Parts: sequence; C-alpha cells; structure tokens
Amino acid sequence: MILTNAGTAATYVERDDVQQFIDRMVTDHQFTRSELEPIFAAIKVQPKVLKSIKAPAEKKKQWHQYRGIFVTERRIAEGVEYWNAHSDKFKAAEAEYGVSAEIILAVMGVETYYGRRTGKHPVLDSLVTLGFDYSKRGKFFRSELKHFLLLCREEGLPLTELKGSYAGAMGMGQFISSSYRHYAVDKDGDGRRDLWNSDDDAIASIANYFAEHGWRAEEAITHEIKTTAADEDIDHTNKLKPSFTADDLHSQGFNIDPSLAEPYSLVSLQNKQAKEYWLGQHNFYVITRYNHSAMYAMAVYQLSQELKKRIKLDAQ
Repeated sequence: MILTNAGTAATYVERDDVQQFIDRMVTDHQFTRSELEPIFAAIKVQPKVLKSIKAPAEKKKQWHQYRGIFVTERRIAEGVEYWNAHSDKFKAAEAEYGVSAEIILAVMGVETYYGRRTGKHPVLDSLVTLGFDYSKRGKFFRSELKHFLLLCREEGLPLTELKGSYAGAMGMGQFISSSYRHYAVDKDGDGRRDLWNSDDDAIASIANYFAEHGWRAEEAITHEIKTTAADEDIDHTNKLKPSFTADDLHSQGFNIDPSLAEPYSLVSLQNKQAKEYWLGQHNFYVITRYNHSAMYAMAVYQLSQELKKRIKLDAQ
C-alpha cells in the first residue's frame, strides 16, 4: 500500500508524491516503472543535505569571511598551475565564445578548486531528498531530478554512482542537471559531454554557459565606487539585475564614471569595519546567473583579477 506520510513510509517508492513523479516520467519521458521503482526503493533521505541547503555560505557569512575562503594564495597559485597545463584550451574557449579566459578559470577555482573537489554526495540521493523533503524548493529540485534522469539516459552516465555537491551540482564547473543538458558541450569530440574528466569539455561548457546568458566580450564587469552619503541613506532595494541609472546613484552621493554604460546594480559588501560599494554592470549580472549571489560573483571577479595578474607576471 502506498503511504502519503514521509515519516511512516519505509522507502521513497512507497510515497504517493514519489509515485506521482514516477507516473510522469513514464508518461512524459518513456521510462518504465520496472526501471524506476527499484531505484527509488533503494534511496534513503540525506539529513546532511537538508542541513547544508538551509545554510549556504552566501547567507551565513559576511563578505570579508566569504572572500577569505575563495581569494587565497593557494587558490591563486593552483589556478596558475592549472592555467599553465591548459592555457591552449582557455584561449580557444575565449576566442570561440567571447568569454574572458580568467573568468572561466576563476569559476573553476571557486567551484571545485580546478576540478579537484567535485563533490562527495550521491547526486541522485541529494535530488530525491531535496525534491521530496525540502518543501521550500521542492518543485525546483523535482525538476532537476527529472533532468538528471534524462541526462543520465542521454549521456550514458551511471545514474546511482555520480557524485556532486549537496545540491546536486556536478563536474568541474558544478552544473546542475538542467544546465548540464542545455549548456554542456562535447569539445574533445569523443561523443560525450564529460564535465568530470574532460578539461576540454568543462572549460568550453562554462564558456558556453556565460555566452548563452549574454556575456559581452571586452565589456567591464564591476567597479568599486564611493559615496558621501551615510549607509542608512543608501537605497539597498536594488536587485542583482541592473536597474539603476547614473542619476539614481548620483542622488545617493555616488560619483559614477560617465563612460560606463547604464544601467547598473548597486552591490554593497560588509567588511569587518565598513561597507564597500561596487557598481554591478551587465557582465557582473551574467556571473550571478551561474550562482544567484552578489558575493559569489564578486569572489569570481576578484579571483579572476588576481589570476590574471599572476599569469601575466609568470609569462614575463
């Protein structure tokens, strides 16, 4: 008998909501019950995943703490080492997709330490847990579970063996399942889009992701700006998507370079003793499409600049 209460169901497959999901996968995507039911019967809820999803670093840390995780001497040095081993791939991706090579490199550095830390959580178990036991974003994670099942079928990936982040992100660039299906590319031409083991595929896929989200080659990303106003008089309602004009920010005491194209977002970052203000331009917003956090985008940007300086120095 199917049970509706997750607390009394012995396995996921015994739950009504899971059975309804299986029904849709059978009807809409031509899976069979005989292949899906044993899979769901074997999955157990992942308490660590539920704990982690409720307290991501972007929400529990201030900027100076968050930056201290990602913009470090070790991450810069290992980034230069990775660049030296794969500079031809980064240059090719930049030429093809128009995305700055140092941004692609920095994303890999922030996400997985250049492919060394791609995650230890079973992706399938994480997505099932979040899809059916994390009500706040259950609809989103059930959609990602659908994409994961389709992805594994399309790419011939081992469904129950793949590991990733607690939120189900995968490979060197930490693509979620829908992004993997939509933006990953087979750059090495082996017939598979392999974001775990193919540096060519991973680098090109990150570049393609940014290109598809509107990256503008050669345009600036962000600039630090100063204000004469007190923090309590600053309009912090601005979202990640640029919507402020120069006049909007002038009225708040900011001095904006007139050569910088409108509109902008206003990014405020808390340091130990004071706030920093940054002008978020279009490409900064594109970085937030990868992870919807201004602190994430700033960490990628600042790491990219450190990497760029070090790579140039090493080349001299």
